[in-house]
Amino acid sequence: MAKGVKKIKVTQGKYYPKMSVPGQRVTIVAEQDVYFQVEEWLPNTTAEDKKKPVIWMRQTNDRKIILFQSPSTTGYKFYMQKKFCGSYNFYVEASFSGQRDFKNNVGLYVKGWCEPKIITSKWSYQKDSPSIKNNKKAQHISYGHIVHLNLQTEGLNGNNLIIELWNQQYAKADKQICVYTDVQVIDGEVNLKIQNTYAWMAHVDNIQNLEEFYIKVKDQASGKYIKDNLGDDLHAIYLNVKNKVATTNTNVSQNQTPTKVYKPDVNSARIEPCKFEVIKFTENVVKDGKASNSTVTVFDNGKGIKRIKAPDERIHRTIYYKFDSTEIDKDGLEVLNNILKFLLEHKGSTINLSGYACVIGKENYNKGLSQRRADVVKKFFGSGGLDLSRIISLGKGEVDPTDDKMGRDNIKYKNEKDYENNRRVDISFTFHAHDAQTIIYETLAPSSDINLTVDVLQHVNKACFRDKDKHEKKIVVKSIEYKQPHEIGASSLAFPVNSQLAWGNIAPLNYIWPSFNVLEMGSSATVYSIFVNSCRWFSNKNNAVVQVKVFPDIKWTVEFKWNHDQPFAHTFGNKLHPYDIKEGRNKVIGAETDRGWSKNYGEMDQSFALSLKAEWNRITQGRSSAPQTMELGHKWDGKIRKTLGIFNKMKSMTERVSNSPLSKGRAKFTIESPKIAFAAQWYLERAPKTAIDLTTMVSIGVSAKPLVEAKIEVDLWKIFIKFGGDAVCPGAGSIISWILDKLGKEAGMHFIISISGGIYLDGKVTINTSYPKETSGEVKATGKIQVIAEFKAWAKGGIGYLAFEGEVKADVSTSVTGGIKVGADKKGIYAAPIAEFAGVKATFVAIGTVKLGIFKRTLSYEGESRLVMPDEIKFEKQYIGQ
Repeated sequence: MAKGVKKIKVTQGKYYPKMSVPGQRVTIVAEQDVYFQVEEWLPNTTAEDKKKPVIWMRQTNDRKIILFQSPSTTGYKFYMQKKFCGSYNFYVEASFSGQRDFKNNVGLYVKGWCEPKIITSKWSYQKDSPSIKNNKKAQHISYGHIVHLNLQTEGLNGNNLIIELWNQQYAKADKQICVYTDVQVIDGEVNLKIQNTYAWMAHVDNIQNLEEFYIKVKDQASGKYIKDNLGDDLHAIYLNVKNKVATTNTNVSQNQTPTKVYKPDVNSARIEPCKFEVIKFTENVVKDGKASNSTVTVFDNGKGIKRIKAPDERIHRTIYYKFDSTEIDKDGLEVLNNILKFLLEHKGSTINLSGYACVIGKENYNKGLSQRRADVVKKFFGSGGLDLSRIISLGKGEVDPTDDKMGRDNIKYKNEKDYENNRRVDISFTFHAHDAQTIIYETLAPSSDINLTVDVLQHVNKACFRDKDKHEKKIVVKSIEYKQPHEIGASSLAFPVNSQLAWGNIAPLNYIWPSFNVLEMGSSATVYSIFVNSCRWFSNKNNAVVQVKVFPDIKWTVEFKWNHDQPFAHTFGNKLHPYDIKEGRNKVIGAETDRGWSKNYGEMDQSFALSLKAEWNRITQGRSSAPQTMELGHKWDGKIRKTLGIFNKMKSMTERVSNSPLSKGRAKFTIESPKIAFAAQWYLERAPKTAIDLTTMVSIGVSAKPLVEAKIEVDLWKIFIKFGGDAVCPGAGSIISWILDKLGKEAGMHFIISISGGIYLDGKVTINTSYPKETSGEVKATGKIQVIAEFKAWAKGGIGYLAFEGEVKADVSTSVTGGIKVGADKKGIYAAPIAEFAGVKATFVAIGTVKLGIFKRTLSYEGESRLVMPDEIKFEKQYIGQ
């Protein structure tokens, strides 16, 4: 029983069911991909057979010409332009052998549908010549001249049209002059050669010196007028005809096919039999200290290749004949079948067939014999589905003819072997070879050699079409690192690579930016060139197919830290003005102003650290050695004068306050020293969007905890009470002092108000330099305010057996956070402001204990209250560049 394809079907894409007949024909939507696959196999087809490539053939409606064929294991994609839509049907068929089945309809007729339109229309003097411009009165024809009409259409391919010729009239309706029927649309075009313009003259009313003509187009099947993109049904406006007779001939108009210029196919889809399909690299990577193999596909059937050059390659093949014969022998059939398959899969090339004969026999006879030999080859190609209009066959007669002037055969001797090579047909054609841009694959490696493995899949070179310097099934790796290239005649090769980075030289400084060599102003990579050429995709054997760039596995970290070793803390004394706090405050400010900001502000205890650290050969972790590091940095401790002037000024201000009327211990004022840290890291890693590239990742972090922070504590009790100095209110202070004196020596009170606040900065941003849209992170600045009030009183003895102790504490706090968040989504890189209010929160705690004799009781209360609820402001994303 036979095996192969029995039926095919549409599996994906849009089509019109009402315009289709299941199993026979399908009408597809224009300019959309429609996929065909095998629906049913012949009974004897095995599972292994079904995995083999099937040759898909797109043919003309009469199935005489194969327009294009392609082998595939996944099906066939059909994309129909609007110009090819219409009543014309293509035939799609599939088979294992590439031989068409004329007995059984194993394929489908396919046509496309879109709205019928006239896209362009023009008159011209000659076919394919420029348009006759009606706005130039000098461009015209005379009655009797031949004129050509060209229409570019959509949705009308294969249709028959009626073309009506109209004469523009003034002051009355336009008049129809002539009608042309059965005008065919071929390949989306109308090319009508009109040879009866003299007959127009008789139908023109009141003929003028220069008449203007236009056409209207009607679909012969539907009877509807065809419009253009603007909805107008008047076309080819206008043809100027001068009132002059050029000739009285009125020949029949001719419907012509579009002019075809055969050129080698330059399309990116390639199906030469000399090819490879996949290139993969396998390398050892380390993640989280664990080594594992990682495989990266750098080439997959031409996907993603760039800048394809298409140099002309002239192909020559020859078949030979026996003496006085036109029969193609077995060797010749093998050559012709190979060429036919190649030509069917490469559209456009013009094929030249040159037939020859030896000098044995009469020259005139041999001339005819050479033509018959060429025609036999042409017939063979035509029977195989090749468009015969692509073929030029020419019999060139004898090779080095020897007949004399009388036509007599004038050879000196007749040895058949001497003339075997002259009984032949030379077949030649040009096609565009493919020489795609070299693929760049980037990877990391330590300074010592590690192996990188390249695998080339489906590598076949036996059918190389080159006449000279044929491609071989071979992988060659070249580098300045090698004395001799690494080479293997197989599909897999492991070769050593390294990054040329060692501890014993200044190399780490030479790789500050891993992908760019600062000292040499170029790439810091070690380069390895891989040659695995073939006719398909990479035909030039002098150009590398893949260039491997090996970069040093180095990670840089720069850190900056700045700290003050102690806060600016000072305590107020008891010299506050007895009645007017405002006046006392003004005296403080006045004293500070008088002193001046430009004085020497003294020295401060600070520390400043800056370090640059390099870590490389991390890729060897878990295998052979630990990573190597180098650190460059400097740190200063102790006294550094004027590091940041603003903080020196803060220190100076607290010193002035200590010498003001607010002195001697009633309040404590503290400005917390700033703690600022900045860190940045940059390193190479595999780019997330494309596996063959490395990208430089930059991570920046900043922290200031705090940037600014201040705290003031005031004992209100001491402000009222006189302890060796003036009180704010001496009368009230005397009364309270008397009460405490009566309570006894073990009695006291304090009432402390503490107010603190600051600004704190924290954030981290990660930048992918190759793909900025993957930038992410946020930076926040938070402002915090806290108020704590604490009252405490106690007494023991002094009033018989009574004792008590009590404490009340209140904590009110709030914070405001502002910042910016950066990131990326489908629209691009964005920045979104951040604004959050934590609300106002109050906490209360009260504890009291009373003891009278043996009786003791403790009372407590605590609570929490939200004075103001939290809130967050939502900001819209602001996209960069929009």
